[in-house]
Amino acid sequence: MNIIAVDDEYFALISIEHSIKKALPDAELTCFDSPGKAISYAKVIEVNLAFLDIEMAGMNGLQLAKNLKEIYPKTNIVFTTGHPQYALDAYEIHASGYLMKPVSDKAIAEALDYLFHPVAQPVKKRIRIQTFGNFEIFVDDKPLAFSRSKTKEMLAYLVMQRGARCSNNEVVAVIWKNRHDSPALQNQYRHLVMDLKKTLSAVDAENILDKQRGSLAVLPESFSCDLYDFLASDVNAVNRYMGEFMSQYSWAEFTNTFLEKII
Repeated sequence: MNIIAVDDEYFALISIEHSIKKALPDAELTCFDSPGKAISYAKVIEVNLAFLDIEMAGMNGLQLAKNLKEIYPKTNIVFTTGHPQYALDAYEIHASGYLMKPVSDKAIAEALDYLFHPVAQPVKKRIRIQTFGNFEIFVDDKPLAFSRSKTKEMLAYLVMQRGARCSNNEVVAVIWKNRHDSPALQNQYRHLVMDLKKTLSAVDAENILDKQRGSLAVLPESFSCDLYDFLASDVNAVNRYMGEFMSQYSWAEFTNTFLEKII
């Protein structure tokens, strides 16, 4: 769950931040001391839940709530205020809660039961692929070992293609970039494919691979991947990217440059 808190009073913001973290320790929380900063953030990162002070300089919380809902209509709004007279206005814009300051972690936890747009928790997948830094694949949180380095490299290239089909000749050209195609090279490629299928099957993970005549692809929906989450503007993935992508492979440099431009 991606949460923001907005309050232009420093100590009030610190207080609500503390309460939210206590009530929702696993949520991604970002705090802002002005409505403008919150709007800029929401245009980039999807906000599931916003805790908004009502009386703020420049733009009040009611107007901020309307702006956030224009950006993403399913943003849940919970107002935090010391002024009860705004309650009617708050509910007219379908707020999920109206909490009086100081806001306790118990009040925040209770407010979650009344969200207009409940946030679906993602199902944790057995297979997790890491592309930031060095390429690694984890099955049930354990790193998968490869008997051949080129088998691992082939899988890394397929993951980078994000489900696009790659011809046998394309993969061969990437993995053996300094060698001319030949029957012997094609034979090595076939052995790599067999080794990849065997390695994945040993941990019951062969469902991530789609092999058809003359081509290979991965099935992105069958595993989680930091690259895919990054491109979907997932805030955790964006924060994990530190300027390195599949560092052990030179052919990944172009994609790394692309990610840096996005940042």
